Order: sequence, then C-alpha cells, then structure tokens
Amino acid sequence: MNRTRLTLLLPALTLALAACGSKGIEGLQTFTYAAGDHRSGSLVYAENPPAGGAHNAVWQNCGVYSQPLYNEYAVHSMEHGAVWITYRPDLDAASVDQLKKLVDGRTYTLLSPYPNLPSPVVASAWGAQVKVDKADDSRLKAFLDKYEQGATAPERGASCSGGYADTQ
Repeated sequence: MNRTRLTLLLPALTLALAACGSKGIEGLQTFTYAAGDHRSGSLVYAENPPAGGAHNAVWQNCGVYSQPLYNEYAVHSMEHGAVWITYRPDLDAASVDQLKKLVDGRTYTLLSPYPNLPSPVVASAWGAQVKVDKADDSRLKAFLDKYEQGATAPERGASCSGGYADTQ
C-alpha cells in the first residue's frame, strides 16, 4: 500500500475503532479522571450523569434505589469499582424491572432514576459510559461485565456498603 493511501486510511481506521468501543461495546465513551479528589458540597460534572471526578469523601451504598442519588456519593462508589445504571424517571415499569433483574446479585452496582438523562438508560463507571435506548440492550450486561470491579476503578475492592444510604 502506498504512503498516500495509508495516510488517508489511518484517520478513518482510528475513528472506526473508536466507534466500536472497547471489547465490542458500541458507543462506549471513555474519560480520564484523577482519583481521591474529595470535596464537600454540590459539584458540577462534565458528563450527565457523571463518570468520574471530584466527589464526596463518603460513598453511596450499592443497591437499587427508587429515587435519584446525589452525584457526589455515587461517583465515589464508582471510584470503588461500582457501575451506576441510571434511567429516566418516566421509564416504564417493565423496563425498570428488567434493569433490576440485570443488577440482581451484583454487589458493586447502583441503580436509580436520574432526571434529564440524554438517553433512556445510561451505564456509568469510573472513566467510562454507554448510553442506550432500551433496558434490554445487550451492551448493558457487557458494560457491567467489563466495568463492575474492573481495572479502570482506582480503588477497586474498596467498600460499597457502610457509606451514604439516603437519596436526594
């Protein structure tokens, strides 16, 4: 292959690989955040919902919630290796039940409604996020399998209980 053709193909290949995401998770977005940045009060995040960054010194207890969570506590749980699955508050009951079944038995997950989501369901982990339209999208399980207690969690294995247990 000549050099000109390779120069033209390389950017397209890079974009194609980025679009495929990691290990076949189409639409996966990744971010880089330093760990251990504990702050008090309400914080502003770059992503909606957040996928890392400064957070409260206390983590959110992992589990299923029927009310929105504070970002600052949930982000700390993600630092510990939790995956936070959020859904629009108007998501139908059958879809919410599918999400509950998806996280059932997993000890490092958060599930909660989240107002003003860019997609009906969003899965977030420390430094990673995928947005989907349906609760039965296979990318959610793939995301959980990769990121729950995954290598990108700066404090993987730290507690996901004994922290903050309330909602907004």
